[in-house]
Amino acid sequence: MTKMDPASTSPAFVRHESVAARRAPMPTRGLLVWLNENLFSTPVSGLVTLICVGLIVWVVPDLLRYLFIDAIWDAQDGVPCRVAGTGACWAFVERKLSFFVYGAYPREMVWRVNLTLLLGAVLIVWLLMPRLPAKRLASILFFVVYPVVGFVLTSGFGDILPTITTNLWGGVFVSLLVAVVGIVMSLPIGIVLALGRRSNLPIIKFASIVFIEFVRGVPLITVLFMANTMLPLFVPQELTPDRLLRPLIGVSIFTGAYVAETIRGGLQAMPRGQFEGAMSLGLSYWQMMRLIILPQALTLVIPGIVNNFISLFKDTTLVAVVGIFDFLRTIEVARLDPVWTGPSISTTGYVFAALFYFVFCYSISLYSRNLEARLAMGRRR
Repeated sequence: MTKMDPASTSPAFVRHESVAARRAPMPTRGLLVWLNENLFSTPVSGLVTLICVGLIVWVVPDLLRYLFIDAIWDAQDGVPCRVAGTGACWAFVERKLSFFVYGAYPREMVWRVNLTLLLGAVLIVWLLMPRLPAKRLASILFFVVYPVVGFVLTSGFGDILPTITTNLWGGVFVSLLVAVVGIVMSLPIGIVLALGRRSNLPIIKFASIVFIEFVRGVPLITVLFMANTMLPLFVPQELTPDRLLRPLIGVSIFTGAYVAETIRGGLQAMPRGQFEGAMSLGLSYWQMMRLIILPQALTLVIPGIVNNFISLFKDTTLVAVVGIFDFLRTIEVARLDPVWTGPSISTTGYVFAALFYFVFCYSISLYSRNLEARLAMGRRR
């Protein structure tokens, strides 16, 4: 029988000889490590990275040259922008900026539009910033007081403020108006339709299904035409909706149908135990929905709801088909000015419109991601 080494059977072993020196470990942070993990982790990833870098090198220099280096920044008319090889004509945007923002609104009265937009921006920031206090007061001011104040400021009130009809409204002001009203109105419409589609009452469920499927089955242009031509047929002539109010109703109904399906998906994703737990506490149906189910369901479907809102913001350009002078429509009219003609002028106008819609849509998306991350902190373990 072989005699075992006492050191091998000992519960603790202490090494008496020194260990040979080893190379220092590779850094776990730094630019090279980040590039290796994110851009060159696999051969396919590295190939895609190289292709994207090649596209950037090919496109970006010419784009920068057109938009900034060779651009025309100051001009009294479009003559300098007609020279071959010139870049974007930002002088056109500068000269027409007031028209792009206010449309045909009287220039001596644009302070009313500016004040309305400023009040709306302050209230929206107050509502969306989580650290600001008195959210209930902000909600009352935004949803109840602000619509009345904004309407009085922009439309007029007796002899105090001259009346300005909506056919003079236009530009960015109208685009923001349609987007904000559509977003604010479509969410409650969507919640009501989603609850109606899950109702146990056959009539309410059937009516909700028919409404949702009919609205989702037709394009927005059709809904706008129907709202513009059919709404006056259902009310007395003296109560005929304003020409701007009709597309607002159409956009809200159209987006509400899509939001309803998104919210219904969140309701179906809720565990049955949440419903049973709420009922075991003796809560009524509306208390259960308001306090327990809807807050959780809406949190789950924030990306889908925000996607609907972004689509709504971009679809505001379609209100031009019923005679509304939105932001994109002002660019199309401005580029027909004989003083400002040229291929680069039209392109610059559409580039400016693309930047406008991108900034607003990306801001909505960025806020939704932050909101989603903040609400998800309560579910982390």
